[in-house]
Parts: sequence; C-alpha cells; structure tokens
Amino acid sequence: MDMLAREAQEALKQRSHRLRARTGASAEAVEVEAEVLTESERRELKDIEEALARIDKGAFGRCMQCGGAIGRHWLRAIPEARHCLTCAAVAR
Repeated sequence: MDMLAREAQEALKQRSHRLRARTGASAEAVEVEAEVLTESERRELKDIEEALARIDKGAFGRCMQCGGAIGRHWLRAIPEARHCLTCAAVAR
C-alpha cells in the first residue's frame, strides 16, 4: 500500500471513529446509528466504509466511472472520492 493510501486509510478510520462515537454504540449497532446520526452523517459513514473497502481491495485512487487515476490532491482533500475530477464534473 502506498503512502497516500495509508494516509487516507488513517484519516478515514479517524472520521469513522468520530462519527460512531456520537452514537455511543459499537460499530455493529447499525440501528442505534440510524437513530442518532443525521442522514448526511449516515451517508458520510457509508462513503467512508466503501472507501476503506476500496483501499483493502487495492482499488483506491481509481475512478469508478472511467477507471482512470484520481488525482493525488483530490484524494488528499476527499479520500473517499469515487470519481476523478472530470467524471465528477460531468455527473453534476
């Protein structure tokens, strides 16, 4: 795993931990999360979990639309990014 992926993994795990800490429940307590977290927070947590899965699979940094590389600066700003800047702009 390259340094960028390790940095992203650590940042994502910290954000996940902070969100889950708001619920006061374990990671497995999805029903408690649904009651305590806002829709935006639940979506963020889902995005984080999916990004962590991409890191584990070795797919981190690849656009899910075109398959091209997602820029390092974009990934540092938004480590859960699924799309490169071009595909993200087209999707809007």
